[in-house]
Amino acid sequence: MNKNDPAIQFLLNSNDPSIRTFTLIDLLGKSQRSHEVKAARDQILDGPRVKVLLAGQHSGRQKSKDSLAIHPGGFGAHPYKKWDGAHWRLVSLVELGVPAKEPRVVAAADQVLCWLTSEAHRSTIKAIDGRVRRCGSQEGNALAVCSLLGLIDDPRVHYLAESLIKWQWPDGGWNCDKKSNAKHSSFYESLSPMWGLIEYHSATGDEAALQAAQRTAEMFLKHRLFRSIRTGEVINPEWLKLHYPLYWHYDILQALLILSRLRPLADPRLQEALDLVEAKRQPDGCWKAEGFYWVPIGKRTSNVDVVDWGRRGANEMITLNALRVLKVAGRL
Repeated sequence: MNKNDPAIQFLLNSNDPSIRTFTLIDLLGKSQRSHEVKAARDQILDGPRVKVLLAGQHSGRQKSKDSLAIHPGGFGAHPYKKWDGAHWRLVSLVELGVPAKEPRVVAAADQVLCWLTSEAHRSTIKAIDGRVRRCGSQEGNALAVCSLLGLIDDPRVHYLAESLIKWQWPDGGWNCDKKSNAKHSSFYESLSPMWGLIEYHSATGDEAALQAAQRTAEMFLKHRLFRSIRTGEVINPEWLKLHYPLYWHYDILQALLILSRLRPLADPRLQEALDLVEAKRQPDGCWKAEGFYWVPIGKRTSNVDVVDWGRRGANEMITLNALRVLKVAGRL
């Protein structure tokens, strides 16, 4: 890409070193050993979003009725508490490029692993009519996070990968719908597991994880990412809007981003989704958020995020991800 492109300039002028780092590497093709990349990367832990995401972390056990909430490395809440529990913070932290093995982030990951491999959690996992009905996004996000943080030698991480492969439905995805007549996988519960299995394969070379991720990719491709196979209609108009963060949700940009980490985006079944993303580029060269799953800081309600991701104007993360996808697709 041209460094003078207005979107590139917008990203390079960010006050967040994570944005600058990924712009240099993913969009401008700079070497990770170059001076400017090292300079930006060395500042990531001091970046405004990373600092907020790590703020308030416990260093020791606190008093609480919830044993998981007082786990060292946690944030005073169950790891799955939306959106300030460790589970969600970790997804954002790895997407912002925090260094692997950073002690504070590893401590938070330990809380999540304790939760997902606990007897209390595992006892809720049931098979109904021959299919495990499981919110695979929980294990999927955690597997991606731990793989990117270099925690693949932890047997609990292998357990997450092994479980997702074992629970995969015949059509390639996962679903937590406990009704026995539910036979199709959920897009919401399948995107994060695919991401986790891709990152686990990248970190370990595990072929079973790769094959499982490829089966999931084919499920999405059959739907052209957003259309009904049977009628060709748009399954959910919200999927065509751009969001950040996604948490456990789904949209076409997030699907394209994760698929780009598995294979080139050359499949003709992806072209309509790519056209839609490309068409959403604003006159200033950037992309904006079109929908939100998070509530701004200070509100007394659920789904309040600890970070302000931007609700107006050009959005840094969406612009970064849109350009990443279009570059892999050869559209830049």
